[in-house]
Amino acid sequence: MSEEKLPKRSENYSDWYNQLIQRAELADYAPVRGCMVVRPYGWALWENIQGSLDGRFKATGHVNAAFPLFIPMSFLEKEKEHVEGFSPELAVVTHGGGSKLEEPLVVRPTSETIIGYMYAKWIKSYRDLPVLINQWANVVRWEMRTRLFLRTLEFYWQEGHTAHATYEEAEEETLRILEVYTRFAVDDAAIPVIPGRKSEKEKFAGALRSYTIEAMMGDTKALQSGTSHNLGQNFAKAFDIKYLDTNNELQFCWTTSWGVSTRLVGAIIMAHGDDQGLILPPHLAPIQVVIVPIYRNDEQKSLVMPVIQKVEEALSQFRIKVDDREEVTPGFKFNDWEMRGVPLRLEIGPKDVEKGSVMAARRDMPGKAGKSFLSMENIAEEVGELLEVIQAALLERATKFRDENIHDPKDYEEFKDTVQGGWAFSWWCGDRACEEKVQEETKATIRCVPLEQPGGEGTCIYCGKPAKEKAYFARAY
Repeated sequence: MSEEKLPKRSENYSDWYNQLIQRAELADYAPVRGCMVVRPYGWALWENIQGSLDGRFKATGHVNAAFPLFIPMSFLEKEKEHVEGFSPELAVVTHGGGSKLEEPLVVRPTSETIIGYMYAKWIKSYRDLPVLINQWANVVRWEMRTRLFLRTLEFYWQEGHTAHATYEEAEEETLRILEVYTRFAVDDAAIPVIPGRKSEKEKFAGALRSYTIEAMMGDTKALQSGTSHNLGQNFAKAFDIKYLDTNNELQFCWTTSWGVSTRLVGAIIMAHGDDQGLILPPHLAPIQVVIVPIYRNDEQKSLVMPVIQKVEEALSQFRIKVDDREEVTPGFKFNDWEMRGVPLRLEIGPKDVEKGSVMAARRDMPGKAGKSFLSMENIAEEVGELLEVIQAALLERATKFRDENIHDPKDYEEFKDTVQGGWAFSWWCGDRACEEKVQEETKATIRCVPLEQPGGEGTCIYCGKPAKEKAYFARAY
């Protein structure tokens, strides 16, 4: 690994992001334009994200299944709004086995249609409801402008698809999942997301209503980090998903879909990283603690290494790495693990062995401020406490940064200045025309109408008409 410094975030944020991903060995560019290879370190981070979310889904009664990668083109055409929304991004297979296919197959951009077809076969009675299924999968969307993790032709995600007897149950499910996403982002990713409703213009193609969690990145741009959709009966009617109710009458189901993707890896990089590299939240970091031996000769090595082995055993409940490379200096190792964002570094040398202590260095607080001595006697307890302190500190810092960069401009002129380098929290009349004019003139979009509203009424930031809701406007990835 090169000791060359990363570009500064303040000078070239995009270059900093792209170089960091490659140098920290999270991902690399694939030979196909717009695709990425997720490297083991990046995949380990994604696995930890998966593990946390999967446990949360199962705790709310969801089960996993797997559906096909290929979808008949006719399926997408059954839901008009859906196919219109996705048609520019579709990858279509027209030949297979050396001959032209009778019907083109779409490489899965999302699975509402294929799952709707299956639900129509499986659901017959109210006793079959609700159906609560999730799948972990890869999808393909033919994006023109791509960026590692944030927007690639192929990416990895989870997509939940549920079917219910009533609108109220579907809406409750949609909001339940939004809360699951919010709690994951805040509690595990240490990203203070704002949950809210998407505008009609920004909602998912074919949905009745879309909800989102929106996060502020380190350059103040917004990142849509997860979405949950109440699909109403649109897909149920398109695919004939019906059930016999308690009165023995046929009714259409109410369905939902929801998903988060490897975009979350990008969110973690941009929400927490600094000029030295990644800063990973302890709850998700592939390596939570790295131990670096410090010795100058074989005599010191024979003193230090047995103690390091004992410390490693004592910390077995954590994700640990002992960096025993001899071809590089301790200083190189420090920089290397800082680049990779390991939350906590432990240094053990002859003097530490003598004193029965360990030098601990926090990744989130570089320099002397982040250093402290831990007792070898209570090492597991003290490391556990310190990791939780780091987790909380990352959330607190990200929340402070977010709040400092959200403003309530007094008029549209001030609004235009605000969204150049921050978010505006402004009254909006609900008119799509105003929304489109704002985007056209400022490149800012409505990120969400937050669930928590200040109450009262105001005047629309663009047209001045009466408004009952406030929305977050920002430029976004």
